[in-house]
Amino acid sequence: MTDWHDVREELRAFALSLPETHEDFPWGETVIKVNKKVFLFLGLDEPTEKWSPTFGVKLPASHGHALTVEGAAPSGYGLGKAGWVTVPFMGELPETEVLIDWVEESYRTIAPKRAIKLLDS
Repeated sequence: MTDWHDVREELRAFALSLPETHEDFPWGETVIKVNKKVFLFLGLDEPTEKWSPTFGVKLPASHGHALTVEGAAPSGYGLGKAGWVTVPFMGELPETEVLIDWVEESYRTIAPKRAIKLLDS
């Protein structure tokens, strides 16, 4: 089984390779933003008593598929109603390529048109 740190780092590196993205640390958690808006929540670097490793993405098209992952759930704080899904790293995950596709879908949902044009060119 792949170490969750490796998968998390792959998602982080991919997200930061997309046009106009940057990393931020609100609430002490890692997020990746485009145009000042979060498109990937990566949580804390290490598990705590109250937090186990997860990532969150906005998935208008793949929402149902993501929710089939064991332990996945609509994101809290009302984000789930807007299509956000929180997926645990510790369970049985789809192939990393699928997770990367979800990160890209979230990016395309949040990013401004100019950034998507850069991605597509």
